[in-house]
Amino acid sequence: MRAKVKWSGRWGQQVRLMSKRNSRGAGKGKAQRSSGGTRTPAVAQEDDNPRKNRMYWEFAHLWPLISPPEEYEESALHWREALRAKLGPGRHTILELGVGGGHNLSHFVQEFQATAVDISEGMLEHSRKLNPGVEHLVGDMRTLRLDRTFKAVLIHDAIEYMLTEDDLRATFATAKAHLEPGGVFIVGPDWFKETFPGTHVSHFVRQGTDPEFTFIEYVTDPDPTDNAVEWVFFYIFKEKDGVRVEEDHHVMSLYSRETWVRLLGEAGFSVEFTPYQDYYTHREVHLVVATSSPNPIGME
Repeated sequence: MRAKVKWSGRWGQQVRLMSKRNSRGAGKGKAQRSSGGTRTPAVAQEDDNPRKNRMYWEFAHLWPLISPPEEYEESALHWREALRAKLGPGRHTILELGVGGGHNLSHFVQEFQATAVDISEGMLEHSRKLNPGVEHLVGDMRTLRLDRTFKAVLIHDAIEYMLTEDDLRATFATAKAHLEPGGVFIVGPDWFKETFPGTHVSHFVRQGTDPEFTFIEYVTDPDPTDNAVEWVFFYIFKEKDGVRVEEDHHVMSLYSRETWVRLLGEAGFSVEFTPYQDYYTHREVHLVVATSSPNPIGME
């Protein structure tokens, strides 16, 4: 008996097309290209709906299953150590931009007075529940202006949605505008161009949920000459009437260390790269730790 599988998203469209071709005796489907011969942009679509990044909108409710707060505990320790090394003891004020569901922030709120900003109201709902004593605001990290300053500004991997150097410049200007003199700006990109491990896949199953939920993550760099990396997420639901598969495309940035140093230098920061070993992947990752500096571009 053949299992019933329902596909959604661009992959689902291709599967349905391939199924029709195969039923007519056609061979395997080939990758689609536009009439101009260039690769079709990898944006998340469902039929003609141009909305992308579905994780942060219609699937925001899945975030606690996809990336539970406890999985941030080990890395957050290194963030706190970097903060303490620059700021010293005390309950300092911090601003996190692109806070998402607040899972990283949840490991700071006992020691710091936090304000959290994200562009997704659905993700902020999670953070409000997890971090009830934190002020939460909807905003874009490129344009936000709160007319107040903090001891530190943090951005976790949400920085990777800044797809151009101008996006980064605008975000760095936001950080600078919200920092007190002597404050610190810490950013946590997954990779630099020099450390990207190449195409890879990860997955897990959350058993005991209703319906049972499986998550698959595919990451690749189709064009190493640009600054874009493509992430494809599959959300698989084992439902009573069959298996439902939802696809979600994200395009994220990948910059060299030199780009980070240059652009942060332009914004008036000096830069350090603080390495630590990721608890789950056992690979070396880096925090970008930036402090205000009157000097020109430089790296410590």
